[in-house]
Amino acid sequence: MKNTILLFILLVSTTILFGQDKKKDTLDTEVINVVKPYTPTVSDAFKIKVAPEINDATIGKKRPIEYSIFSIPVASTFTPAKGKAKVLRVDPSAPIYENYITAGFGNFGTPALELFAHSENSDYSDFGGFIKYHSSKGGIKDVQLNDNFLDTRVDLFYKQEERDFDWQLNGGFRYQKYNWYGLPEGLNFSQNALSSIEEGQNYTEIYLGGKINYNDSFFQGATAELYRFTDNEGSSEIHLLAKPKIEFPIASEYINLEARIEVLRGEFFTNFENTDDLSYTYLNLGVNPNFEVLRDNLTINLGADILFSAASGVSESKAYFYPKITASFILIDQIATLYAGVLGGLQQNSYRDFANANPFVSPTLNVLRTDQQYNAYGGIRGKLASNVSYNLKGGYTSERDKPLYKLNPTKTLGTTEVVKGYEAGNSFQVLYDDIKTLYAFAEVSVDFSKQLKFGGNVEYNNYSTTNEAEPWGLPNLKATAFANYNVDKWFAGADLFFVGQRADELDFAIPGVLINRSPELIDVGNYVDLNLNAGYKFTDRLTAFTKVNNVLGSNYQKFTNFNVQGLQFFAGLTYKFDL
Repeated sequence: MKNTILLFILLVSTTILFGQDKKKDTLDTEVINVVKPYTPTVSDAFKIKVAPEINDATIGKKRPIEYSIFSIPVASTFTPAKGKAKVLRVDPSAPIYENYITAGFGNFGTPALELFAHSENSDYSDFGGFIKYHSSKGGIKDVQLNDNFLDTRVDLFYKQEERDFDWQLNGGFRYQKYNWYGLPEGLNFSQNALSSIEEGQNYTEIYLGGKINYNDSFFQGATAELYRFTDNEGSSEIHLLAKPKIEFPIASEYINLEARIEVLRGEFFTNFENTDDLSYTYLNLGVNPNFEVLRDNLTINLGADILFSAASGVSESKAYFYPKITASFILIDQIATLYAGVLGGLQQNSYRDFANANPFVSPTLNVLRTDQQYNAYGGIRGKLASNVSYNLKGGYTSERDKPLYKLNPTKTLGTTEVVKGYEAGNSFQVLYDDIKTLYAFAEVSVDFSKQLKFGGNVEYNNYSTTNEAEPWGLPNLKATAFANYNVDKWFAGADLFFVGQRADELDFAIPGVLINRSPELIDVGNYVDLNLNAGYKFTDRLTAFTKVNNVLGSNYQKFTNFNVQGLQFFAGLTYKFDL
């Protein structure tokens, strides 16, 4: 055994020794000459048989796979970032400025100013405001009293976008000044009588409001507004209106429900007879559920308006129920859509609404509610061509306590003085009547080209009164027409208004004097008002414009005995900017 081990060690040593003496091999470079490059052909390719033969004697069956999902709920805190809507531009290269200031001046001593500015921050908040000023020194022909006016307002807002909702606050102030300058025609006023008339009337309004909108919540949001409206005759009014809105599913549809919480309280220093003051208070609570059904070309809205109105003063408390049903059917896509509906509602009138509609009302009004029992209508709308749109509509309404503007009786024949500036037959009262109205409406709009667009509408109303002899102040026929033209940096437009005849009446109520004169029926004639405008854009920021109103120069009456200014010229500049 020992000899064997010695022999093995000797062989290994000899191998290592000779391995160390052997020289390493080296590779010599050689030149390889390619006689002909390889050019394969299709026939050289291995072809796969279309139906290969399978030599397997048996084919294994697919084994069914059994699986299950192991679901583990995971609390996610991911909230997608809010997106902001992009402004659609006709010319993407043209800059868009969201702030502007407009200033101008016209004849009759008429300056005007408008300013809108806001600053939008990166944290989804926005703050801004709007300022407007418009006044005139008057100068209406054959007017014996002061006829100037002034209207100025300031509106501010703040908006904030949160994760699940957004909200906005509004606030503002408005001041208006008018005059009861419309003395009755046919009465000769002495200088003493004219001097006794204090024709000035001022309106002041302060308001605060807001709204909130929720995303993906049954509570959709709410709006609210609170204002205080006063005048220089001792009148005051406070109005609060809040409308929360919720939405909840029923099967595969949704029901929208809007609530109404409204409080109105006001008072006048005296009535027209100067015997007592006037006051009124209303509390309106209601809900308006609405259910929408969509079926192919048919859309139906089924709803109702349920209210309870508590009142004190000149009205009584009462409950109301109104239908809110509308439907539309696409007869021919984009060409003809039929629509119809039966609507109703309670309109809470207010002193502010009356003064905005007719600034020459007296501060001695009875403020009632208007009960629109129903408004049944039907019509058709669509396009006669790709550039011609139309709308035809007709209906029938029934209203209780519909407000009508009628002249107050005069307390002077022009020779005696008056106590108040609105007692010379130069102001309006508000009367109420139950009125049924049959009406028809037609409208057409034509895009003649990218530069020229024109259209118009006409409305006819046939009124049926219950107690009053006439629908005071309401015309049977109204019509409007417009045309707009734009080319390069120039633009121009025209607006035409037509208002038909209206009826009014002047009565006589001189204190302590028996007047044997019957009320005089007044026919307030129809009128046509043509207004023109034109302008030139110097740059994307600066624009010059001019307006010519009442081009026909007609001395028409928008309200009985209140003539308007004649031919009016106005010119100004608009400058756009960013903050």
